[in-house]
Amino acid sequence: MISPVLEELAERHAGHLKVVKIDVDANPELARRFGAQSIPLLIVIRDGHEIDRIVGALPRAALEQRLGPLLTA
Repeated sequence: MISPVLEELAERHAGHLKVVKIDVDANPELARRFGAQSIPLLIVIRDGHEIDRIVGALPRAALEQRLGPLLTA
């Protein structure tokens, strides 16, 4: 549901945003490492540190509003 929005944002912000999708069923250790308990889970990482975490599917406008400031910082 949010995948098309994320792909569009990644394309629009190429060089500033990288979207990586993880299959938590195929990668349970990675899911545990990041504490993934709900899907979808978006973790924003900058310089190796988590700077934001979005749990659940947000509408396009809300997702863009939430990620916008992180892309310009």
